[in-house]
Amino acid sequence: MNFLYDLWDDFISLLFPRLCYGCGNHLLRNEKLICTECYVVIPRTNYHLINDNPVAQLFWGRCKIEKAAAFSYYNKGSRIRNLIHNLKYKGITELGCELGRIYALSLHASGFTGDIDMIIPVPLHPAKKRKRGFNQSDLISQGISEVTGSPVDTTTLTRVTVTATQTKRSRYDRWTNVEDVFRISNPDNVRGKHVLLVDDVITTGSTIESCANELLKIEDVRVSVVALAFAAI
Repeated sequence: MNFLYDLWDDFISLLFPRLCYGCGNHLLRNEKLICTECYVVIPRTNYHLINDNPVAQLFWGRCKIEKAAAFSYYNKGSRIRNLIHNLKYKGITELGCELGRIYALSLHASGFTGDIDMIIPVPLHPAKKRKRGFNQSDLISQGISEVTGSPVDTTTLTRVTVTATQTKRSRYDRWTNVEDVFRISNPDNVRGKHVLLVDDVITTGSTIESCANELLKIEDVRVSVVALAFAAI
């Protein structure tokens, strides 16, 4: 029976090739979404093992972040960039959970997420979420949650203002673009908690800073940060 299934699977793959969303190569029978080569060669920052890493340094003197890290580097033509593009703009939503799980295995093994009480994705404005159909940070957070066991909260932190895209904006413009656009709907949900903020890409850190500053207004809240990629500018 397995032999017949494998033959049928091979036949379907000939008609409708399954391609890796990172590099475009054909997936092997036991591969899904991301090929083994991409899994191996995507460069890891290992920032979760370095306290004063470049992502953490973004927030020095701006807001109190306990620890911060990113999975890989968001460079032009990079495989992680292709994966995130397919997630956000092609609607391959399964990639969000898968990439979240992959990163969470390293975070969890290192103890980075050991004292995290809850995971909060960087929110989209409801109108933008309806248009896109999903929030990629929600999906990444779900994958992290499946590995770490920390619950995901998508209701406490909300975006109350629609903002223009951050692409091609200067550092200052990015900061002013997200100033005062987030709100806490129920402070009791996060009071006294260590929150892990999750985003897809960190560039200047302005969006994370705005989110963190809202959370840090609540008594005894601590904030840590992770993203799938870091785009140094």
